Amino acid sequence: MADYQAPLRDMRFVLNEVFDAPALWASLPKVAENVDPETADAILEEAGKITSGVLAPLNREGDEQGCKWNDGEVSTPEGFREAYQTIVEGGWNGLGGNPEFGGMGMPKTLVAQFEEMMQAANMAFGLAPMLTAGACLALDAHGNQELKEKYLPNMYSGVWSGAMDLTEPHAGTDLGIIRTKAVPNDDGSFNVTGTKIFITWGEHDMAENIVHLVLAKLPDAPKGPKGISMFLVPKFLVNDDGSLGERNQFSCGSIEKKMGIKGSATCVMNYDGAKGWLVGEENKGLAAMFTMMNYERLGVGIQGMGAAEASLQSAREYAMERTQSRAPTGAQQPDKAADPILVHPDVRRMLLTMKGYVEGGRAFSTYVAQWLDISKYSDDDERRKHAEGMVALLTPVAKAFLTDRGLDTCIIGQQVFGGHGFIREWGQEQLVRDCRITQIYEGTNGIQALDLMGRKVVGSQGKLYELFAEDMAAFIEENSVDPALRPYLEPLAAALERLSDVTEHVINQAAENPDSIGAASVDYLDLFGLTAVGYMWAKIVKAAAAKTEGDNSGFYTGKVKTARFYFDRMLPKTVALAEGIRSGSDSMMALTAEEF
Repeated sequence: MADYQAPLRDMRFVLNEVFDAPALWASLPKVAENVDPETADAILEEAGKITSGVLAPLNREGDEQGCKWNDGEVSTPEGFREAYQTIVEGGWNGLGGNPEFGGMGMPKTLVAQFEEMMQAANMAFGLAPMLTAGACLALDAHGNQELKEKYLPNMYSGVWSGAMDLTEPHAGTDLGIIRTKAVPNDDGSFNVTGTKIFITWGEHDMAENIVHLVLAKLPDAPKGPKGISMFLVPKFLVNDDGSLGERNQFSCGSIEKKMGIKGSATCVMNYDGAKGWLVGEENKGLAAMFTMMNYERLGVGIQGMGAAEASLQSAREYAMERTQSRAPTGAQQPDKAADPILVHPDVRRMLLTMKGYVEGGRAFSTYVAQWLDISKYSDDDERRKHAEGMVALLTPVAKAFLTDRGLDTCIIGQQVFGGHGFIREWGQEQLVRDCRITQIYEGTNGIQALDLMGRKVVGSQGKLYELFAEDMAAFIEENSVDPALRPYLEPLAAALERLSDVTEHVINQAAENPDSIGAASVDYLDLFGLTAVGYMWAKIVKAAAAKTEGDNSGFYTGKVKTARFYFDRMLPKTVALAEGIRSGSDSMMALTAEEF
């Protein structure tokens, strides 16, 4: 298996040449004061060294050893604690954090590149900084000043880590029925009691303290999701001087034995009157949690893409070295017994499909991160509101489409290896196992599709969709006279028209048939994702086409040729998806329970 190497050249291309991120940062005063092109480039370079040199070598051993539970304590695989200290010492935990409390204040467009490197190198480990960043984001947005001053500096520094506690044994997607209770105390704190499951890095030995953000209900809370509040519950109570006090009244009851990400601890957390503090308003905890969910769901999409990048790197190297049979056009290496499998059309189909999803997906995640930056940092109300709409629309696509295609890409990479892809030592089967969870946590991909189709598209009567359609249509119009782009714009415009027609069709159906939303949702998300990534490939061609002449490295010519493959072989899948959606829900809902 190839040793993972951070794809810095591609990341710089996406940031600087496809999206001109430095211009975006300069237009956002709160970002401009923290980052410039030189700083960003130095961050990318150092991130590449740490992820490739420190985290990636621990990936397989972390999978082999896993975490260990002993009487409530969790020990991590060998090397994880040292790697965590390396991350902490470099300030990586607070890369996107609020500078007021010790964060570095970097924009999401840059942070997303680091996240991809970390997740590609070692997903199980990468979940720990990811969860801490999410907890910090929610606390910074909704916590009172006292809580922020008390907790955020040590969380950004990594001395303390964070965890998010939502799911319960009976309540996953339907959080409105959680049973965890929070009873108020006279001193302003609350006693939290209940059980949470599937809590990633809920207990471990890498940080001095673990700060949990726990969803619970007050005694007089309304029923359903409108009765959920969020509480900060630390593993160790924190004294007024900032030192750690006594152990709080909760513990890790067990850790799960899992299909993948075995190097991370997935915990059952039992709260027995643990002391916590309200974050945000009473009964507004779900809204507070969703502040970080847009970031985390993009982060999970990036996880899927990171695993896909690792799979692509290994499959590409293997295809160039493994010799089997002769090329259909005749021997390419007549002095050897066989040719490299890269000469075979089907192997090229697999590798080009992987490249289409990985490189197009990287551009799409950066595109979404761009809107997140504008929504968070812009001082122009209209621009910020527009960006918030784009974020709301695109987040479920980023989470679900990138993870679905991420798993597809890991499986395709495994297939390139043939039988060796099934063997542990080559690493491909671990990528398949690790990537699988990305389709499930942070809201299953079926739920993401329902969110997109039901809440964002039908719920807004197409208004949120129009934001994206107008952005894509404007690009097509602005570049209509560019000869390099012309071969791509006609099929791209057709795909957009197809997506718009289907969008209108489902909105109309939903007014008469409640099942139409769920029947269309998953195929609609795939149709949307394929079209959006096609848009990204058109942007890539625009950035690369003028630089192909004299491109001895093949970097720019490779981009243009991969785009051609995407438009010839991958974008046409939207036709079948659209036809399936238009068929409606009748055949899906026709069977009785007995007929199943």
